[in-house]
Order: sequence, then structure tokens, then C-alpha cells
Amino acid sequence: MGDDAPIIYGLEFQARALCSQNAETDIIRFFVGTQSLKFDNQIHQLEYDEENNSIIKTVFLHSSGEIWHINTSPKDPNLLSTCYNQINTDGKCEMHGAIWKLPANSKTYNSDDSSSTYPALEHVADFDTRESVGELRSILWEPVSGQRAITLSDNSFQLWDLDDVAKPIQQSEVVFEQKGRQKFVSAAWNPHHNCNIVATSLDSSIRSWDLRSSQNAWSIENAHGQLVRSIDFNPNKQYYIATCGDDCQTRFWDVRNAGEPLLVFSNHSHWVWCVKYNSFHDQLVLTSSSDSRVILSRAASVSSEPFGHLLDEEDIHVPEDGDRNNNKVADGVISVFEEHEDSVYAVEWSTVDPWLFASLSYDGRLVINKVPRAEKYRILL
Repeated sequence: MGDDAPIIYGLEFQARALCSQNAETDIIRFFVGTQSLKFDNQIHQLEYDEENNSIIKTVFLHSSGEIWHINTSPKDPNLLSTCYNQINTDGKCEMHGAIWKLPANSKTYNSDDSSSTYPALEHVADFDTRESVGELRSILWEPVSGQRAITLSDNSFQLWDLDDVAKPIQQSEVVFEQKGRQKFVSAAWNPHHNCNIVATSLDSSIRSWDLRSSQNAWSIENAHGQLVRSIDFNPNKQYYIATCGDDCQTRFWDVRNAGEPLLVFSNHSHWVWCVKYNSFHDQLVLTSSSDSRVILSRAASVSSEPFGHLLDEEDIHVPEDGDRNNNKVADGVISVFEEHEDSVYAVEWSTVDPWLFASLSYDGRLVINKVPRAEKYRILL
């Protein structure tokens, strides 16, 4: 039995913003935000129909500007945030951030439908980032409670209280500012430690910040040879992270002893824009790159399942020769996906189906793929 063919969905505008619907537990959904200079921008809600192996789309207008980043609430499936570019009265482009609500009555469209009048997103609240240093880059919801968020700018990031998004968003007293030439590129919440640690990439280095003390928790200097584009925390091992960057590499670290990476993949031929752990099986890691490829890799040796299963130490069978490594599965590439023809800026795992993921390239092509059956059965059996 062969693997399922990928599903390809094309947008009429360029795009680089992709996220899954984090609060949805039953239906596989992804959101894509467009970048158009001439027309009103859109957010496409793409629902995967497993029975028919197809996509059901719902389109919302985002007339505020080009969408550079999109994220969703981990608690309310109707809330999402966008970072967008808007032209001010002086004719200059400014970055803004806002929270939006999906309209209650929205129509789904088949691929044959014409783009008639799409419903507009309901504006909920703005992030007042005038005190931030540099341009706004992203908005990241705290992954557990969803009651906090950080706004990442070039030289600072701010913590916000989202306890009641119907009220004006309150900025926390915690404001982190980076002085000098270095700029923040990306950030990630640590889902462990009650979500009190945030990691940021700072040019080629990584710094983490304790939100309780406003102090640096740990750092990795010169984590990559060039710019660090993305950070992701291992969901099952609290001190392990993955990073990727412009040196074409993906690196895995134990932040308690970060002098050298635990594992390095050099599978891409251009900048690696995104790295994502699978939330259920952390040996599965996705990367996307400007080389137009998405690569699914196996990082079993640095995962919580080094022998393929979640086993207690006493349950692991040791061969007669005492070499436990005989049971280990080799690290490396599982599959290379080449359905894209442009830079793949984002890749996201489904929050519902651990074997399904979406990738987005700048030309507006979204592709849904699945983990190969052979790898799936190797993990499960």
C-alpha cells in the first residue's frame, strides 16, 4: 500500500504566514495569511476532509494590510492574531499587531466558487507597540493557558496580559530590550516550567529570559554560523531545543550543557526558515527552506523515544552482548517533499492528527502531506 498523494492548495496572492488552529481538537484546520500590495488581504481557513482527502476552504477579509505573521489562541478556536504591514498618513509602512475573531456565520467555498464577498474578521483588540524598539516581527500566544502573549520586535519584546481580550490589552511590567546592533529574529515559549521562560534568537545566538525575574536564564553563543531563523522546544524533554538558520543546518541542544550541539543535520542547500517538533512523537522533526524543500527527519537519539517507544528504563531489552545501541533507530532523513517551487517559509504540524502537516511557500502554494506509513508503523508497532 503506497502513501497518500499530497494535497496542493493554491492562493492567488503571495503568502508566508501559516499556523494551525491550536484550540481545535477534532477538526484539522490551518490558517494562511496573504501578502498583497494592490488588493485586500485574506486569511484562508483550510479544513482537511479526511474522508474525501480534500480541502474545504473558508476565506475572511483582512483589509488592514499585508500579513507577515499569524498565530491562534490555544484556548479559543475563534481567536487569532496577525502582524501586518500598513501604510500610514506619511506614506511610510508600519507594522501593527491585533487580535481578531472569526465571524459567527461564515460560508465555506468549494474550489469552483468565485471569490464573491468574503466576510471580514471581527476586530477584537490592538497591541500598542509604540514603546517597542524596532519593527514588530511576531505575536506568540502562551501555549498552555493562552492568557498571555509576547510581541517580538527588532530590539525588544513585551509581555501582555490577555485574561480578557474584550478589554484593552494590558502590557505587563516585563519589557526586555536588547541594546546594540543585534536584532531579535524569532522567539518561542518554553511549554515547560509553567511557561515562564521565553527563548529568542539574536542574530547567530540564542538567549532565554525568565519572565518572573526579568533575567537571562541561559544562552547559546554562536549557536549557528549565520542568522538563527527558528527555535522550537521539545514538547517532551524540557531542556532540549531545536534551532535552524542561514548556515543551512538544523541543530539540537541540551540547554544545560550547550557548549556543543547534540546533533546536527545539514540536509538543506539554502537558508532553513522553520523547524518544528511533532507534539506527540518528538523524534519526528520538520524543516522548511529557501531551497523549496520540506524535509522530515528522525532525531531519535535526542528524543524521548530513542528506542522507538516510550519505555521505562527497566523495560528496555538489552542484547546479550550488552550493546544497547543495537536497538536504537538511526537519525537522519525520512522523506524529502518537493512539491514547492518557491521558498518554503513555514511548516506546521496538525494539532489533531500527529501524522499530518502543512507547508507554505511564498508563491501561495500550500501543501498537506503525511508521515510515510512505514515510519508511522515503525513508531507504533
